[in-house]
Amino acid sequence: MTKGRILLVEDDSALAELLVYNLKREDFEVAHTADGEEAMLLAQETPPDLVLLDWMIEGISGIEVCRRLRRHPDTANVPIIMLTARGEEADRIRGLETGADDYITKPFSPRELVARVGAVLRRVRPALAGEQLAYGDLEMDIVAHKVRRGGESIALGPTEFRLLRHFLEHPGRVFSRERLLDSVWGHDSDIEPRTVDVHIRRLRKAVNAGGRSDIIRTVRSAGYALDSDAAR
Repeated sequence: MTKGRILLVEDDSALAELLVYNLKREDFEVAHTADGEEAMLLAQETPPDLVLLDWMIEGISGIEVCRRLRRHPDTANVPIIMLTARGEEADRIRGLETGADDYITKPFSPRELVARVGAVLRRVRPALAGEQLAYGDLEMDIVAHKVRRGGESIALGPTEFRLLRHFLEHPGRVFSRERLLDSVWGHDSDIEPRTVDVHIRRLRKAVNAGGRSDIIRTVRSAGYALDSDAAR
């Protein structure tokens, strides 16, 4: 499993090539575009785990891309790091107020960028910070391959374990069957999307056993999410 999917929006081809190389070397999956409009399409088609966004890009500006990403429900919570030559405090504040989570002023070293990416992802994806994941009374020990809810052990098959891990890494986010197939089963999977429903039912039965509240939300025509509101 990769450390995360990064969308890099940068029109300096030499810098983009350098960043893609360094991020992939650190086991990140990277999609790159130099165009703001294409960045929006890519982000909405396959929401990334983090966006690296240059302020000055082709088409719509980076600051406008940031604003639109924050307005769209599929990308509203995706962390964004702005990359820019603008070092003035007013510009940094503008970027942060628009919705950026962090801000890196050029020139910077690839090592610094990778470190910043890791720091931001650790804040939003606990799995990158250690071996434990938790949501409400649900806990997962990734290394020991154990799941507990309310202090009681839950037996899960390998696929259900991977599925739950994915949900725990992205609590509250809705994933379509196709996205789950891509993230949990892999790009080359020839499994039918409806098979996801079978594994969701198995997972739901296991984590909700004993009359516990259902924390897996079904969103009609959209997919599934790990969401405590599902029980209300």
